[in-house]
Amino acid sequence: MGKLKITDVTLRDGHQSLWATRMTLDDMLPVLEKIDSVGYHSLEVWGGATFDVCLRYLDEDPWKRLRTIKKYVKKTPLQMLLRGQSLVGYRHYPDDVVEAFIGKAVENGIDIIRIFDALNDLRNMEYPIKIAKREGAHVQGTVVYTVSPVHTIDHFLNVALELEKMGVDSVCIKDMAGLLSPFVAYELVKLLKERLKVPVQLHSHYIGGLALGAYLEAVRAGVDVVDTASTPLAFGSSLPPVETLVRSLSGTEWDTGLDMHLLFEIAEYFDELRRKLGFERGVTRLTDMEVFEHQVPGGMISNLVSQLREQKAEHRLKEVLEEIPRVRAELGYPPLVTPTSQIVGIQAVLNVLMGERYRIIPEEVKNYVKGFYGKPPAEIDEKVREKVIGDERPISGRPADYLEPAMERARTEIGDLALSEEDVISYALFPQVARKFMEKRKEGKLVPGGGRGKAEVKEREGEEENMDLKKITELIRTLEQTGITELSIESEGVKLNIKRDGFSRSKAEKGESQEQKPKNAEQVEHSGNMVEIKSPMVGTFYRAPAPDAPPFVEVGSRVRPGQTLCIIEAMKLMNEITSDVAGRVAEILVENGHPVEYGQVLFKIERE
Repeated sequence: MGKLKITDVTLRDGHQSLWATRMTLDDMLPVLEKIDSVGYHSLEVWGGATFDVCLRYLDEDPWKRLRTIKKYVKKTPLQMLLRGQSLVGYRHYPDDVVEAFIGKAVENGIDIIRIFDALNDLRNMEYPIKIAKREGAHVQGTVVYTVSPVHTIDHFLNVALELEKMGVDSVCIKDMAGLLSPFVAYELVKLLKERLKVPVQLHSHYIGGLALGAYLEAVRAGVDVVDTASTPLAFGSSLPPVETLVRSLSGTEWDTGLDMHLLFEIAEYFDELRRKLGFERGVTRLTDMEVFEHQVPGGMISNLVSQLREQKAEHRLKEVLEEIPRVRAELGYPPLVTPTSQIVGIQAVLNVLMGERYRIIPEEVKNYVKGFYGKPPAEIDEKVREKVIGDERPISGRPADYLEPAMERARTEIGDLALSEEDVISYALFPQVARKFMEKRKEGKLVPGGGRGKAEVKEREGEEENMDLKKITELIRTLEQTGITELSIESEGVKLNIKRDGFSRSKAEKGESQEQKPKNAEQVEHSGNMVEIKSPMVGTFYRAPAPDAPPFVEVGSRVRPGQTLCIIEAMKLMNEITSDVAGRVAEILVENGHPVEYGQVLFKIERE
């Protein structure tokens, strides 16, 4: 027994949970030295969604953010969250990208790396653990906690024991949905402390109100470290407040020794910042309390509620919340954490909106069933497996073994826009987003913190945990009413391809013609030997890689029917625009990363 250590997550998970990850480096700088002097075990300042959001919305270089924080925080170790083989993204990356990213993370200032996998599949953590240890970081292996018939206390113990064998320096219990009840926390922590030689840390979200009680019972069981946030960024879907926990343990054998006066000075700073930025305090709602039944994380629920309300379909929330556990059970009880929360959530939403279960199956659901995210905790329902992938057999090996190396290709594609190896890594992780960021940087057009206006943040709050239902509805209508055969939904980098198969079957049942137009049929105009390709929607234009050198479609490039010419990002939809003719690109009429209007001419192609 001894004093409890505390990791502060305000600068990462706190604002990711409550402020849509919109805290900027400038917001952090005035209070960093005070936080450093508190005496925390560590500060979680990087990883999770922060990397993506810095580039995508805040016009900030996440690597520069890390280096700057390291300059001001001189006494407290800096910590990050790593999604196993998915790093800070939403899909698996090849081993060479994993190696490069972790090496640079440590070089730029990370001391502790918490590594987890959404499925507790150890194969997806093995290589990141190996590289992080080689680079000299403190490696924390993570047991993702959830509740299901197969997630027993023995399961969690076995994962923890295997992580210890893999050489981790500590183990964290990650309770992202706030499902860990106080007495189970005591039992689980006590068992891990008895069987493990390494320290045990607990991370629990407040969501349903259990986390503080779970922490106190975990303390009695001997937990070494817990995660908290400063009060203005605590409660609700965030974590318990540090001030309450410190006061609760004051004068006991677990007394943290932290200065309450200093903690309140820091809290006052964040509360003033909160008011200035227009964010609400974290609160627990009835739908959050119902997490014990549906197990849907708080951020995912808040987006479900707001989007259904916009559609005047809020009454369908109950249906969606009832459907999510059904889909989760059929898919083998994956814990609902990125990216499996998106995979389960999108399928459940489509099942409800379409009025027929599994009528439309996103490509990522298919990939999950094929085994490309790892091994599900339980067997997938056979009828569902057959409906999703037919007679195809799932892969049996480590998912990353099926990926080709990507760093050299990324280096070639991004070229002179990359000013450092860190830039190349950013591009390898988020190609379109990083390219747009680097082009703006080159043109001197970066506006740090510009993409976080109150209305804009409100609109996007919680989007990492859930797809935009309004846009899904629009997508379904588009698929039904046009000749488009395939579109993709992208939410914070999770790309879900939806094909027209379900609608084709529906039309066949009705005896209607299944003849399909070319993808761009309504956006192509022919004038003699010249073909104009027009934008089918309002959105943002991105250049697309060409199959042959140069890496992007250029003036003079020869194109073939079906070849992708560009990508239009519209309301979180990433839409590939293809050519329906063979020819030579005569003109490209839009700059990369620029907005386009419906019907605007993008390309002129000379037929061959």
